[in-house]
Amino acid sequence: MARDKCVLAYSGGMDSTISIVWIRENYNLDVVTLTVDIGGGPELEGVRERAASAGAIESLVWDVKDEFARDFIVPGLKAGAMYESVYALSTAFGRPLMAKKLVEAARQVGAVAVAHGCTGKGNDQVRFDAGIKTLAAHGEPLRIIAPAREWEMTRDEEKEFAARAGLELREVGDDQRVYSIDRNMWGLAIEGEDLEDTWFSAPEDAFSWTQAPDQTPDQAEEVEISFDKGVPTALNGNEMGLVELIDQLNLLAGSHGVGRVDHLENRLVGIKSREVYETPAAVVLYQALAALETATLARDQQRVKAQLAPIYADLVYDGRWYTALRENLDAFVSSAMRYTSGDVRVKLYRGSSTVTGRRSPHSLYDFELATYSTEDEFDHAAAVGFIDIYSLPARTQMKRQTMRDAR
Repeated sequence: MARDKCVLAYSGGMDSTISIVWIRENYNLDVVTLTVDIGGGPELEGVRERAASAGAIESLVWDVKDEFARDFIVPGLKAGAMYESVYALSTAFGRPLMAKKLVEAARQVGAVAVAHGCTGKGNDQVRFDAGIKTLAAHGEPLRIIAPAREWEMTRDEEKEFAARAGLELREVGDDQRVYSIDRNMWGLAIEGEDLEDTWFSAPEDAFSWTQAPDQTPDQAEEVEISFDKGVPTALNGNEMGLVELIDQLNLLAGSHGVGRVDHLENRLVGIKSREVYETPAAVVLYQALAALETATLARDQQRVKAQLAPIYADLVYDGRWYTALRENLDAFVSSAMRYTSGDVRVKLYRGSSTVTGRRSPHSLYDFELATYSTEDEFDHAAAVGFIDIYSLPARTQMKRQTMRDAR
């Protein structure tokens, strides 16, 4: 008699590989692995072979980079969503898409459960579980299994478990640092080892996308980014798809040391965590788009959008992507960005990125009104009456209340 199936989110690392064996032993389920490629890079090489060696009955590898860029990265970019003003939400954007694909894969293979490798004190468990529960609400319920949250094994015990199961894992030996790294095209999240000491400076071997600022080129480099309604469309005048643009900008900005973030972060579960990120393209694109908005949005639009940005960032970080509120915010942002098209020039140098120019066919900047030259068309005389009306409430209150209190 065939056993029921479980679809496991699979990265190919130690935790997810031993999870295949653990789920079979503890839940009596056949395991189908699902590797969701959102720009994971070399870590995804050989995942099918590793899954098979651990006993998976099937290994799915889905390339969803275009969907990730279009439906998750771009809405967050347009919203200006940076968690606690510094984190570009690379991992947080990826989890709801992975949850979506887990549910799709489970329906496709007829699984009764899905599984992921999250621990019991991170943010990702909330993002996965909330997304899965929401997306599976209208069909057959799916059981959620989280081996790393359930097995309570230490790192050494995990290695012993793997040895007993006869698994060969890709992690390096005990004498080398093994950082916990989550990678996708929008950025790398780096945790563990020496980084758990908040006074310890992040060592160079923790970084892979960005050069140390003192090792970057002596000459600055300028890049030009084009946007259409808030969506990046071209780099240095060359039109390209989102995935290619992000990849190229990661290389360009990373070569100049741009995109390193070292942050003591407030996790959703109530603890603080030292997080180191590499997000070269994200840092430059957020900065460039914000600069373009100063030309295309009126002051009140800028102010309201700035108030909504942290709300959007918290929503993503906290695992509430699949909510009506996110759709409501997207509707406002899309409306606000109707005329945010144009070009931005950014200078990359020694770990910093600086906007040096912006232009748009829809710019609200009017040279004849702004200039102090002979071409000035602003009506200076009109300012007198404006100031008189503008100051009327304050003058009235001063006469009727403030002076009376002083007596």
